Order: sequence, then C-alpha cells, then structure tokens
Amino acid sequence: MSLTGKKNQSISQSALSVRFHDKQSKSYEIFIGYDILELIAKMIANSEIASSYVIISDDNVWPLYGKQLLEGLQCLSINSNVIIFPAGETSKKLQSVIEISDKLCDFGIDRHSCLIALGGGVVGDLTGFIASVYMRGIPYIQVPTSLLAQVDSSVGGKTAIDLPQGKNLLGSFWQPSSVFIDMKCLETLPSCEYQNGLAEVIKYGIIKSEAFFQKLEDGVDKLRFQNREYLEEIILTSCRIKKDIVEIDEKETSRRRILNLGHTLGHALESTSGYTISHGNAIAIGMIAITRISEKLFSLSQKDRNRIENIISSLGLATKIPEDYSTDEILSALQKDKKKAGKKINFVLLKKIGSPFVSDDVPTDLLRYTIEEMKK
Repeated sequence: MSLTGKKNQSISQSALSVRFHDKQSKSYEIFIGYDILELIAKMIANSEIASSYVIISDDNVWPLYGKQLLEGLQCLSINSNVIIFPAGETSKKLQSVIEISDKLCDFGIDRHSCLIALGGGVVGDLTGFIASVYMRGIPYIQVPTSLLAQVDSSVGGKTAIDLPQGKNLLGSFWQPSSVFIDMKCLETLPSCEYQNGLAEVIKYGIIKSEAFFQKLEDGVDKLRFQNREYLEEIILTSCRIKKDIVEIDEKETSRRRILNLGHTLGHALESTSGYTISHGNAIAIGMIAITRISEKLFSLSQKDRNRIENIISSLGLATKIPEDYSTDEILSALQKDKKKAGKKINFVLLKKIGSPFVSDDVPTDLLRYTIEEMKK
C-alpha cells in the first residue's frame, strides 16, 4: 500500500497484514512510514470502525505529537477526546485502569467508540488492557512512538498491567484494529528509550536466523546513528518476524514463547529494581545470562555466545547485574513469573543463533551461579 499526503508524508510499501486462522481473532494491518500523523488521522476516519475516539497518551509524548493527531481528527469532524496520564512504568497499574475508565464513562464512551494508544510500551499495554475489559471489549488502535513499541509491544495483542508482586501479571490477549508506525517519532526519543528497543531488535536477530543476526552486526553503526533507510528495514523485518510467530500461536501456547528470550530473568530484574533498571537493559542482561546457561547446558558455541555479548555491548546496553541486587530476591521474583508451570520456570534457551527452544530444565544452582557471575 502506498499513500501520500502533505509535506511529502508517505506510508511506503512497508505494510504488513496480520491474519489469524481462528475466525474469532481480529486481523489487522501494520503500516510503517515517516511523518505520517496527518495521514493516520485520515486513515482512521476512512476506516469508520467507530463513531468516536479517545486518544490515550502520557505526559511525555502528548506535548510532542498529541496535538497534531488530535487536530488531524478534528479537522475531519471526528468526535475525539483525550486522556493523559503520568509517564512511566509506575502508571501501569490497576488504579490507572480505574481512573481512565471513569473518564471514559464521563465522555460517554460506549461499544461504538475506539481508543487510540499514542505512546510507548506502557501506553500501549495500558490502553490495550482497558480496551479489552471496558464494556467487555472495544476496539483500539496502536500508534507506537518508541522503538520498543514499534518493533515489539504494539504487535501481537498482548496487553497487561503490573501488580506489586510482578510485571504484567494482569493481562489479556486483545488484538488492535490497526498499527501505525511513524518513524519520525524516534527523532525525539531519549537515547535510553531508543536502547530499550534495540534490545528487542537483537532478540529478533538471535531467534530468527544467523543471516539476520549478521545483518545487525554489520549495521551496528547504522543502528546507533539511526540511519533511516536501514532502520525502516530493521523495523519492518522485526514486525514481520513477530507477525509470523503470532499468527501461528496467538495465545502463546507453543511457538510464541520464543519471543520471551531474555525476558524471564529480565522481568525479574526489573521487579527487583523497583523498575529503576530499564526494560532494554534488563532484557539485555537476561539474554546474556541465557547464552551462558545455554553454553553450559546445551553446547551453545563460545563463538555464538561472544557474538551475542559483543553486539549487546556495542549498542551500549547493560552486560552486568548491579552488585547491590540481591540474588535471592531475583530468584524469588522468578518464582512469580506468569509463564511458569508449578515450580518449573520456562526459559528460552539456544542451540545456536537462530535456533531457540523452551526448557524448564535449568537447575537453580546454575541460575544462582550465573547471576553471581554476572555481578563481577
């Protein structure tokens, strides 16, 4: 699909269709372009999926892009409202769900309305969760503004909020009606947030194929300096990888679990830190830990382990667990992982780059040793 608008705005051929075999699941399109907020408004208007819309955003993203999107909708006589909440993981909680839902009621939002998630992963997760439960489910649209959300969390229909006991413990599978990725939003993204997304891109390289991983290795400088042409290709490829996996296993009963590479330990680190460690750094550490465990248990080659550690380091992501993190607290947080079965914790491990698999056969002693080793 190719669309054009003012100021050389365009949605390129980079459009993907996510289509499920289950007829009850929602199929949708992923559009990628540059400086396309006005076009997004037009496409939303043309879709006619709702009679009214509510943009949900945080107080970091809204001043940058919210007004432009809202004005685009209003210029087309689209009934639109706005809800803004404080930025950060601490807003991804039940109280936020209640407060935002109260405002939706005040606006008179019903099943003929649609929510628009304008922001990063927290905005998308929170908005999607609310859409899945408000009046037993209303449509929502993802407009991800961070690299992490563009390559990962906006695609696949996972929604969630956190509990004090752990990350993403209340959630649902609720597919968006569409996903619009505007790469221009990355230009205002803080470097630490951009790195969060790079961790997910590396994950796709590790689980997909040695060839894609090699492409990332060869393009480290292009990734670091956000070469637009290269980055669009990487975003498109990442979305395609996730799309292909999600279409096969929407509800994460089998193949989709490989997308959790590094996330089991990573989420435990985030929880232990009180979310002071960024998602990207936590996942990067988790991926390194998994490669070391895979080398010891399943003969992952030292060459592959070194390549994974090197690209993580080259892109400025964390490679060590802070010394003041309690190993016992991390292990305790692992026991609260939502993907465990009984006392067995499932980890995504590697035979080689491009060959991930899931196993619950990781000894606690080896986990403890690896965590301690990564503090040195």
